[in-house]
Amino acid sequence: MKIIIYWKNKETDNLFNKTSNIVENLWLSEFIQIEKNFDNNLKEELKITKQPALIIEEESIDFKDTIFEWINPPESEIEAMTTSIIWWWAWDSCAPSSCSSCWSSDVCWVH
Repeated sequence: MKIIIYWKNKETDNLFNKTSNIVENLWLSEFIQIEKNFDNNLKEELKITKQPALIIEEESIDFKDTIFEWINPPESEIEAMTTSIIWWWAWDSCAPSSCSSCWSSDVCWVH
């Protein structure tokens, strides 16, 4: 999974650093890549009109969408978003008791 921070300015750096810290503090850096991108093709593809933008991309299910645009949300919002996406992704990725890589029989944390 990727979180893409779109644009190139001070707000983008702030949002990138805040998001990186949250992902690290939640111990999710193994599962989530974070990158900055200011490619116009991405802007056109997602119809981004204001910057910065926070984008979620999951290649395994061919999903890419803009989550926040033109705001630098509080840490609590980014944390809630990240946690809910990983929670949904974990449940959707494998059957809870059938994943041999998971440390819990209820939730798959690997896929």
